[in-house]
Amino acid sequence: MPAERIDGDKATLELLPNGILHLEWDRDCTITTEDAGFAMAAVNALVGAEGHPMLVDMETTRTVTRGARAVFAIPCSASRIALLGSSPVDRMLANFFLGVNSPPCPTKFFTSRHLAVAWLQSAADGQAHPASA
Repeated sequence: MPAERIDGDKATLELLPNGILHLEWDRDCTITTEDAGFAMAAVNALVGAEGHPMLVDMETTRTVTRGARAVFAIPCSASRIALLGSSPVDRMLANFFLGVNSPPCPTKFFTSRHLAVAWLQSAADGQAHPASA
């Protein structure tokens, strides 16, 4: 399924063949309360109640408002979330979110897409085959 623009026109969302949701925010965008709500609604609409791991590409995000952080703390259809960034600012934004808000599911920050996907897939594998854990 190809990436589709979500309401608010600041991000794309797609369900990858490996079962991972990929939410990618636009370069230099400020994520507002409304944007966060659109993103979470799009995630829930795409996969329903079926939990999927989600890769959030925030490498070029400018900032995330307090209201948006509160929305991201509300449970959605993501079973695990890997936040992907590349700069000290990305790390600061992620650490601030993780320190101030209680994420609704296991959430980690990564600077490596490969490690982020591996973490998401290992969790999915563990959930799909509990006897192998």
